[in-house]
Parts: sequence; structure tokens; C-alpha cells
Amino acid sequence: MKNLLRLSRPLHLLLAALTYFLGTSIANYLGKQFRSDSFWLGLAAVLLAQASMNLLAEVFRPINEPIVEGETLKDRLALRNNALYVSIAALTANAVIAFLLYNNDHLPVPAFTFLLLSLLLVLAYSIPPLRFINRGFGEFILAAQLAYVVPSIGYILQSGETHRFLLITIPLTFLAFAYFIVMDFPAFASDTKYSRSTFLTGLGWERVVPLHHLFILLAYLFFLAAPVFGLRLSLVLPAFLTLPFALFQIYQLRNIALGAPTNWRLLTVTALTVFGLTAYFLSVSFFWLH
Repeated sequence: MKNLLRLSRPLHLLLAALTYFLGTSIANYLGKQFRSDSFWLGLAAVLLAQASMNLLAEVFRPINEPIVEGETLKDRLALRNNALYVSIAALTANAVIAFLLYNNDHLPVPAFTFLLLSLLLVLAYSIPPLRFINRGFGEFILAAQLAYVVPSIGYILQSGETHRFLLITIPLTFLAFAYFIVMDFPAFASDTKYSRSTFLTGLGWERVVPLHHLFILLAYLFFLAAPVFGLRLSLVLPAFLTLPFALFQIYQLRNIALGAPTNWRLLTVTALTVFGLTAYFLSVSFFWLH
């Protein structure tokens, strides 16, 4: 059970809950009536989908790659089978949740579309023959799921429609992508050993580092241009509280490119802070400025 919980990546589940709340906060800002049943069912759905995404990635991990250090072949097979059973149960539960939402007239076409998109991303990320986690696109799929699809589901389940304010998820997706790029660096040696194709191993650090910087700068430029898309600048100003951390993140990764010693823990915490706190500050801003 402990290994299954670890493989489901609780941190990703926390980020999913945070971005889901962002979508709900946007609906609150726009004066949409709060639907408690839709909120809780939707939250359960995105958490189950995210857990399935992470567990299925381990189920279909190549047989030569260990799942847990020091495991025996028997332990590995047992863990993979248990992860598969939990994933199937989670996806089945999602189907039941979708039916309950539909039965209560809380599943409009946009909501169904995004729930279906979430399922497709889960499968494309983790299951062959696509299995984008091993094709250098896993970081982008994760970023899109957590920073774009999940908050969109949170908003649509409350409002029944899409809205231009959901464009705020685009710069958030950039920051999420930058976070997952950073996570590739500490695992680079292991990824190279087992011939895993990540965004970093595929393009090489010489190209990835400038792209990382570009994604972060584009995110804050997009926040700055919020009035062009009908968003008051005061709504997104709290996002700039994380700008010093973002600049520090760029500085740390630049040092890696120059060959300087790196504190991997500090780097990953910084990247997580930039993405997570930005989502949190935006959520609070939309919620309290209603």
C-alpha cells in the first residue's frame, strides 16, 4: 500500500486539487452559483484520473527498469498487478462519476468533452503504443493535464460553459512545463542508463535550458498582457509574487549549464514553488475579489 501511494505521486494529486480549485474560483468570481455536488464529484474525478495516470505509467514500465529499488522480480510483478487493479478501479469510478453528473443534469457537453480529454491524456501518457512518457512528450502531457484540463473541468462543472478567463491557464501551463523540465535534470543519469526518452534526453541540455527560460518569461509576459484578454490586471498581479522565485529558478538552471555545482533539492523546490504558489495566488485572487 505504501508503494502504491508513492507511485500515485501525492504531490501531483495536491497540484491537481489546487488547479481544480482555481477553475472553481474563476466561476465564483464570475458569480456562478456554487454546485457542491458537482464540485466534489469533479474533484474526485480529477484526482482519480491523475492517480491512474501515474500508476499506469508504472504498470507499463519496461521490464528491465526497477519500480522500487532493491525489489525482487516477484515483488515487481505483484506491485505492477496491484497498480493495474487500482487504476482500473479508479477509471471505472470515473465512469460512475460521469454518469452521476449526467443523471443530475450537471454534465454539459463542454464538461463531458474535457473529462474525455483528460481520459485520453491519461491513456496517451502511460499506455502503449503511444506512451508519450517514453517519447519525450510526457512533461507536456502532464503540464497540460494539471494546468489546463483540470482547472477547465473545475470551472465548467460550476458554470456549464467555457469562458475566455480560462486563458489564464495558458501561462500556468508554461510554468508547469518548466517545472517538469526541471524534474528531468536530477533523473538525467537514470534516464540515460535505461534509455528513457524525456524532453531533456531527447533535445539535450543545450537546447532545453534556453527553452525552459523562454517558457517562464512567456508565462509572466502573458500575465502582464491579461487586460488584452479582458482580465483586470489586479486579478493576476498576485501571480507576480512568484517572479523572484522564477528568476532564481532560471539562475539555478543557468548555473547547471555553466557546470556549477547544483543543489538539486533547492532547484526542484523552487520550481514547485513557482508553479504551485502561482496557482494558489491566482485561486485566492479570483475567490476573494468576487
